[in-house]
Amino acid sequence: MSTVRSNSTLVFFFIFFLFVTPSQSLSFSSYLRYRNLFSLSHSLLTAVANLRASRGDVAAADRARAMADSIDKMSGIGFLRFLWSAWSWSWKDLSLTDLYGAVSDINELLRSLNEFTRLESPAQTSAWLSRNYQKLLKVTKSLSRKLLNSFGQSKVVREIVETLQKEVVEGGLIRDCLQVGTKDLKALVQVLKDLILQFSPATDKDPDL
Repeated sequence: MSTVRSNSTLVFFFIFFLFVTPSQSLSFSSYLRYRNLFSLSHSLLTAVANLRASRGDVAAADRARAMADSIDKMSGIGFLRFLWSAWSWSWKDLSLTDLYGAVSDINELLRSLNEFTRLESPAQTSAWLSRNYQKLLKVTKSLSRKLLNSFGQSKVVREIVETLQKEVVEGGLIRDCLQVGTKDLKALVQVLKDLILQFSPATDKDPDL
């Protein structure tokens, strides 16, 4: 019975890709990127929940675990519902200004994360965070705003972005992610960039180049 359900879901995915989603916006490679985005997000949030629990911050740990559980449900039919919501408006109406601005913010985040990963001691990481954390918060809030402007017509996307935005600003999510998994955070940000670029009519052009 489980094999039948699995095969049926796979067939439904192919029908969805071929006949429902805009071919300009979504492909099988895009689907794999989305799955990777959710996998990395779930892994990071679970690690953050465990870190917060080890510090005795039960409420913060519960928030991170609830977000991780929500992402974990984004599989099978749940993932299809997300895609349907994300593509329920005309992709042609997306603002290229906001899209390019989002990629510019992501490039700035990646540069900062590259700097952070080259640090060699706890003293260096502490000093770097003291100098740069507010800049990270500023660019993350800017990115969130541009993502909401571009994709916020989807209720599911808006809820995800707004929840993460609040946790970044009020819960110290970026700091915790840096502590538990900088490489995963870099990979997640890069996947997000790749997904945003697919909406540009010139995806081979980087707005920072």
